[in-house]
Amino acid sequence: MDVRVILDDGGPEQVRDHRPAVGPVRDLDQLAELYATPEDWWRANFVTTVDGAVTGADGRSGTINNAADKVVFDLLRALADVVVVGAGTARAEGYGPIEPLSDGLAAVRRRVTGRAAPASLVVVSASAQIPAGLLGASPGAVMLATTSDAPADALGEAAQELGEAHVLVGGAGPVDPVWLRGELACRGATRILCEGGPTLLRSLLLGGVLDELCLTTSPLLVGGRGPRLVEGLELRRDIRPVLVLEESGTLLTRWLLAP
Repeated sequence: MDVRVILDDGGPEQVRDHRPAVGPVRDLDQLAELYATPEDWWRANFVTTVDGAVTGADGRSGTINNAADKVVFDLLRALADVVVVGAGTARAEGYGPIEPLSDGLAAVRRRVTGRAAPASLVVVSASAQIPAGLLGASPGAVMLATTSDAPADALGEAAQELGEAHVLVGGAGPVDPVWLRGELACRGATRILCEGGPTLLRSLLLGGVLDELCLTTSPLLVGGRGPRLVEGLELRRDIRPVLVLEESGTLLTRWLLAP
């Protein structure tokens, strides 16, 4: 199959057709170049159907993604210092700690980030409740981002489970994405990847911390009344495409957000 790559270098759009041997699901080094970012960067990665659903009928994104999306999903994790996810999404999707990388992805990670161990997972939970699938993780593999409004007993249990150093407590109210970005930077994590869900994405957009949206459009129509990419009150942000990959009808795109 052929893969079309569309790149925006800030000037006229350039379209290049590649043979299958260098398609996005076959050449990790080339794909890493196409998804390269500055060191201080926060991006989100989502999958949606053509009619805008971010989950299938079972309420999970896993039922609408495919092999091409999985390759980019794994690559973006390999390029990240930390992966941020809302607690509700972690529960719905059955999240566990981030698994060891394949040899190819591990090599890309070492070359790009200088790190060998997989990224840590940061769970955002205003109630300080850790999803069951993340309990028992090795020290540092999972962190919790919460607020001072969280119940004291839940904070204590989280500190006991994850280690006090891995429980990040911000101010009152919802978890502040500006605070979280700064807190992670203080810990040496500047390449941040958000994997959902729609409510957390809205928070990042309103907080002005998101630099990029990576979006896979799966060649499916599912109907129904599932959640959209962004949940909550209305907002408006201008974005522009800088990369489009197409394989067997699946569109893999990068969008940059205007400041």
